[in-house]
Amino acid sequence: MAPASPGRLRRALRLGAATLATLLATGAHAEQAPPAKELFGRARAPASEFLPEAIGFYSKGCLAGGEALAITGPEAKGPLWQVMRLSRHRNFGHPQLIAFLERFAQKVPQVSGWSGILVGDMSQPRGGPMLTGHASHQIGLDADIWLTPSPGRVLTTEEREKISATMMVRADRRDINPANWRPDHWKVIRAAATDPGVERIFVNAAIKKALCRDASGDRAWLAKVRPYWGHDYHMHVRLACPTGNADCRPQEAPPPGDGCGSELDWWFSDAVLHPKPDKEPAKPKPPLTLKDLPPACAVVLNGK
Repeated sequence: MAPASPGRLRRALRLGAATLATLLATGAHAEQAPPAKELFGRARAPASEFLPEAIGFYSKGCLAGGEALAITGPEAKGPLWQVMRLSRHRNFGHPQLIAFLERFAQKVPQVSGWSGILVGDMSQPRGGPMLTGHASHQIGLDADIWLTPSPGRVLTTEEREKISATMMVRADRRDINPANWRPDHWKVIRAAATDPGVERIFVNAAIKKALCRDASGDRAWLAKVRPYWGHDYHMHVRLACPTGNADCRPQEAPPPGDGCGSELDWWFSDAVLHPKPDKEPAKPKPPLTLKDLPPACAVVLNGK
């Protein structure tokens, strides 16, 4: 049977009130509803009855018609890509994300000495909030790519669970670790940022500083690379909403310029590097429930 169109998904929404009520039947109040991460974290296969759609925003949505990235790519001088942490079951994405990773992996050996890439978390089979880790990665358009090159051979399942990515940031957090940073790093990041489908790349501020210092030639791509907390070991690549995907909410445009000016200095201020503890611990935010997500996510979650 052919996958259902986005129009069919929307028609299903008109019948979805009972589905949503059933899935939230744990309690009548939002605070009694099961966290959405538990519901989506239990899904073991994509909602393949629907054509691909990224639904909602990167940090509040889900994925219809997702696909799995093969855990090991084809061989050149070694596997072009390898999926890490297979036990997490997070190697799913919108077909456009799969296509990006496949073509990016082919490009990397052409621009660097890397034989391939190591792929971290993408999305769950039906997207949505994750049991652990990310706030984003919910609509099948985000992927973590390690800043550690593939070793040129197929890793075992055990190695994929236990090998650690390389720490790229110096202990004082003010710059990259020169023992680990190589010219290949900025070339690989540039190859991702110049892909027309890429909307953003998030890295640690120290990595952004190194890119600003090391990059040569056309520097327009640097605007896509934004500093953010964490991301010491990997780059977080985010694709733009697919054309015609009306239910996908796009990321706002990046600020003007390459991001290498005074705005970068803030990340290295004492207030950021050594923040004072709060007088009172902040109350944790309640987890997202299915009711917090776009209504279509109830249909995706309950789909075949």
